[in-house]
Amino acid sequence: MKPRQTSVLLLLGFASGLPLYLTGSTLKAWMTDENLSLATIGLFSFVTLPYSLKVFWAPFLDRYALPGLGRRRGWMLAMQVGMAAALGLLALTQPHLDLLRVVLLALAVAVTSATFDIAVDAWRAEALDAKHLGLGNSIHIAAYRVAMLVSGGLALILAQTFGWRSTYLVMAGLTLLGALGTWLATNTDAVAPAPRTLKEAISGPLKDLLQRKGIAYLLAFAVFYKLGDWLAESMTIPFLLRGMGFTKLEIGTVQKTTAMAAIIVGGLLGGWMLTRISLRKALWICGFVQAGSILGFWAISLLGRHLPLLVAANTLENLAYGMGGSAFAALLMGACNRRYTGTQYALFSALMALPRTVFGGLTGFMAEWYGWKLYFPVCAAAAIPGLLLLLLWDRWGLPEDDVV
Repeated sequence: MKPRQTSVLLLLGFASGLPLYLTGSTLKAWMTDENLSLATIGLFSFVTLPYSLKVFWAPFLDRYALPGLGRRRGWMLAMQVGMAAALGLLALTQPHLDLLRVVLLALAVAVTSATFDIAVDAWRAEALDAKHLGLGNSIHIAAYRVAMLVSGGLALILAQTFGWRSTYLVMAGLTLLGALGTWLATNTDAVAPAPRTLKEAISGPLKDLLQRKGIAYLLAFAVFYKLGDWLAESMTIPFLLRGMGFTKLEIGTVQKTTAMAAIIVGGLLGGWMLTRISLRKALWICGFVQAGSILGFWAISLLGRHLPLLVAANTLENLAYGMGGSAFAALLMGACNRRYTGTQYALFSALMALPRTVFGGLTGFMAEWYGWKLYFPVCAAAAIPGLLLLLLWDRWGLPEDDVV
C-alpha cells in the first residue's frame, strides 16, 4: 500500500471517529456539568440515532454527486465542513439558557457525521483492491479508535482545564484537519459508476442482494458473528463496578491505555492476517479469539478483584475486537456491489448493530438470572451460531475474485 493511501486512510479514519463521543458520552458529561436532570441527559442518547438510520438516505449519496471533487469526495468534504461548523456553533451555546439549540446542533453533528461515514465507507470499498481491503480497513479502524480517545478522554481533560467552549472549538478544528485526507484521496467515479436514477439507487441495492445465491447466509452472519461480543460488552462495566468493586479510575485508566493500544494492534494484526491467509480462515481465527476473550471476564468472576487480571482481560478483549473488526469489515465491503456501495454497506452496518440494539436491553435481566459466573460463558456460547455459519461458506455465493 502506497504511503499516500495510508495517510488518506489515517486522516479519514480520524475524521470519522472524532464526532461519535462529541454527540454521546462527552456531550452528556457537558450536560452533567450544566446540572441538567438525569432524565434530560438520558434523552440525549437519541441524538445518535442518525448513525443507525443512515441507510435511509444512503441511496442519495450513491446517485448524486456534489460539484468539484467527484461523487464520494464531494460528499466527504461537504460533511466535514458541516461537522466543523456545527461543532463550532455548539461550542458557543449556553445549554442552561437554550437547550433546544444544543439539541439541534448536536443532531446536526450526528447527521453530518453519519453521512460522512456513508461516503467514506463507500470510498474505501471502491478505492482499495481485494488484496489491501483488510489492511486498509485496519488502518481506518486504528485511526477511528485514536479519534475516539481524543474526543473522549482527552476532551474531558481539556474541558477540566480550559472549559467546554474551548474544548469543542478545538474538536471543530481537528475535524477540519481531516479534510486534508479528502483532498488527497483519489477519485473513484471511474471505478464505480453511479446508478442512472434515484429509483435505481433505492431499489437496485436491495434487488441486487436478494437475487444473490446464498445471501441469507451472509446476512445472518452479519447479525450473529459479533453477537457474543455485543452481549458481553453491554454488561462489562456494571460487572466490573458493581460485581467486582473496581473503581472508575482503575477501569478508566486501563481502557484509555492498554485497552486502546490493544484495539489498534488488533486491528493492524487483523489487516496483516488478511494479506497472508484467506478471508475465511481469518474469520475463523478471529471468531474463536473473540469468543475466547469473553472468558477473561469469566476468570475475573471466579478469581476475584485483581488489577493485573483486569488488564489482561481488557487487553485480550480489545485485541480480539480489533482483529475481528478488520476481517468483518473486509468481508462486508468485499460483498458490496460497487454500483451501490454506500447503500449496501450502510445496510450491512445496520445489521451489524442490530444485536446490540435488540438484545442490549435484555442483558441486565440475563445477568440477574444467570449471575456473573454464568453470564460470560453464556455470552461466549452466543458466538457459536456465527462460527457455525462459516461451515456453510461455500453456499454463501461469494465470488472468488471479489472476496478472497
